[in-house]
Amino acid sequence: MDLRLQGKVALVTGAAQGIGLGIAERLAREGAQLALNVHREDERSRAAQQLVAAAGGRCEVFTADVALPAEGRRLVDEVVARMGRLDILVNNAGIERNAGALDITEEDYDRVLATNLKGPLFLAQAFALHVRQQGQGGRIVNISSVHEELPFPHFAPYCASKGGLKMAMRTLALELAPLRITVNNVAPGAIRTPINQDLLANQPMLDALLAQIPAGRLGEPGDVAGAVAFLASDDAGYITGTTLVVDGGLLWNYQEQ
Repeated sequence: MDLRLQGKVALVTGAAQGIGLGIAERLAREGAQLALNVHREDERSRAAQQLVAAAGGRCEVFTADVALPAEGRRLVDEVVARMGRLDILVNNAGIERNAGALDITEEDYDRVLATNLKGPLFLAQAFALHVRQQGQGGRIVNISSVHEELPFPHFAPYCASKGGLKMAMRTLALELAPLRITVNNVAPGAIRTPINQDLLANQPMLDALLAQIPAGRLGEPGDVAGAVAFLASDDAGYITGTTLVVDGGLLWNYQEQ
């Protein structure tokens, strides 16, 4: 594999499993040094660190609750202090809450929006302030969702957070372009990850979903990771303010129906 990211330091939030871990592993394989953000250090985070280190070079773990802007600022400062620089930010950490419109709680709404929207915005701010000082440009890639466009009953706060992330990304792209920072979203569709275990165990539901995906399969974390690696590289240096959809055709198939 080409070492397109040789010499770069990348911070991936929510990197203990699933899409985040797949992204971290792919960036390491392309030459980047990795800062893995996890909520807490445990056996899962240690296993993730070993996997990523085996794929490339240096990999360190950093704990922080990225829903809290102060924690995000501390996270960026610690990464720079320990790893010397920071070139790539992947805002992957995200949560969802399953509740119908009549049952949504304020607590659920606040937590989802804080993790999925407020956190990425203020992490981007902290990252951009560092990059301005560093003076060598940078890349911000947010892991959004097809639900920045596609309604998802019982998940209104999640959809609101991803729709907001789309417009935040577009606005930041314009403001940060003079600093040579690109800002883009990657919007996965249905991806085979631990969060989808209930779906994977329910064959009728899985079959109904697969019928909506023209590619005829669920995505894998590697499908998302490849898109992120591209947007983080110099190959995408003239791409900013856009969403790259990785969904096997699900979104456009839905819109045609």
